[in-house]
Amino acid sequence: MQTPHGPFAGRTIDDLGRDLRAGRTTAEGLVRDALDAISRIDPVLNAFVSVDAEGALAAAREADRELAGGTDRGPLHGLPVGVKDMVMVAGQPATMGSRHFDGYVPDTDAVCVARLREAGAVMIGKTTTHEFAYGPTGDQSAAGPSRNPYDPERMSGGSSGGSGAAVAAGLVPLAVGTDTGGSVRIPAALCGVAGFKPAYGAIPADGVFPLSPSLDHVGVLARTAEECFLSYGLLSGRDVPESEAAPRVAWLDPTDLYACDPEVLRVAAEAAGTTEKVVFPPGVADAFRAVYATIGMTEAADVHADRVAEAPELFGAEVLDRLRNSMEVPAWKYRRAVAEREWLAEAAKELFAGHDVLALPTVPLTAPPLFQREAVLDGRQIGVRAALLAFTCPWNVVGFPALSVPAGSVGGLPVGLQLVCRPGDEHLLAAAAARVAGRA
Repeated sequence: MQTPHGPFAGRTIDDLGRDLRAGRTTAEGLVRDALDAISRIDPVLNAFVSVDAEGALAAAREADRELAGGTDRGPLHGLPVGVKDMVMVAGQPATMGSRHFDGYVPDTDAVCVARLREAGAVMIGKTTTHEFAYGPTGDQSAAGPSRNPYDPERMSGGSSGGSGAAVAAGLVPLAVGTDTGGSVRIPAALCGVAGFKPAYGAIPADGVFPLSPSLDHVGVLARTAEECFLSYGLLSGRDVPESEAAPRVAWLDPTDLYACDPEVLRVAAEAAGTTEKVVFPPGVADAFRAVYATIGMTEAADVHADRVAEAPELFGAEVLDRLRNSMEVPAWKYRRAVAEREWLAEAAKELFAGHDVLALPTVPLTAPPLFQREAVLDGRQIGVRAALLAFTCPWNVVGFPALSVPAGSVGGLPVGLQLVCRPGDEHLLAAAAARVAGRA
C-alpha cells in the first residue's frame, strides 16, 4: 500500500526553480498545488498539524511580485516549506505536539525560519511532532500519529515524523526538523527521503523549543541529499563546496551498537559501496548508549520539571512516564556523562583514521507498525524505541554531521544509509552521498 503522492514527488528544487523563472508556473501556483495536495492526502498521513493557507498565499504573491520586479532571493524563492511544530513561526500555532501549549501562537520566528524567509521560502504550515520531540516513533502527539506514506499503518519515525511524511508524499519539497538523537534521520530513513543533521550549532536553535539543549540540532529533510545541503547552506551561512577529491568511505560495523535486520544490513552495505571496514574499539559503543541516555534524560527532565509537577494530566501517558523516569537520574551520573562525552569525541575522531566518511544503516529495521513497542529483530526480542535510536544517537553525543539517504528497500519499505563525517568535512559527506545516489 502506498499513499497517493502530491505535486512535489519526484521534483527537485532545481526543477521547480527553473519552471518558476521560465514562467511555466508561479509561486502562488506552487502553493495552491501544495494546499490542494495537503487537503486530499493529509487526512490519511497527518503530516501537518496546522496549515496557514492565507499567509502562505500572501507570501507566494509577494514572491511572484519580487521575481517580476527583478528580485531573486535564490533557489528557495517562492517554494513552500513545512516546519516542525517545535520550531516557532510567527503567527502560526506552536503546540510542540502537546496539550500543554494548546492555543499558543508565537509572535516571532525562530532564527532558521527567519533565514528561510530571507531566502524567499514560503512557510505553508507546521508539521506533526512526537510530543515535545521526546520519542523516535512519531506516533505519540496531541494531534495524533503522523503516518508513513508507504503504509499509513506504519510509523513515519520521529520525532520529525510529519516533516518526513510531508516530503516523502510530495506535499512540500523541503521541511525543517529537529534532531536530538536521530529525529531528522529516522523519519528520513523510514519514509525514503534524505535527512541531514549538521554539526552541533551549525544551524542556530534560537526559537526552537528544547528537548535536550546540548544534544538538540536543527536539520532539514528533502528528496535528495543535494537539496539538503543546498538548504543547509542557506540556513547556516556555510557553503558546502564541491569536493576536489573522492571521499574515502569506510563501513562502520553497527552490530556493536544494536542488532540489525540482516536484509537491512545487506541493502545498506551494498549502497555504501566500500570494502573498507571500521569497528568500534572495546567499550565505545556501550559508552555512547549510556552517555546519550543519561544526558538526554536529565536535560529533558530539567526542561519539563515544572509541567510534570503542575499539570501532569496534560501529557500523553507514554511521554509522562518517560519524563518521570528521567527525573530519577542522579546528578552525579549526569556530571560523569558530560565528562565521558569529551572522551567519546576523541574516540569518534579515531574511527575516521584513514577515512573521511563512515557508513552504516540509519536504523536497524524498516518502519514498524504504529504503536508497536516490542519486536523480534534478527532472532532477538528488542525494544522498538531503542532500536530506532541505536545507530543515530552517537552522532548527537559528539555533535558530528550525519546524513540519511535512501539506500533501497526491504519488503516494499524504505531502507536508509547513514553517512557521518567530522565537522568541517561536509563537502566530503556531500560527495559520498552523490556517489550513493549514482549507484541507486
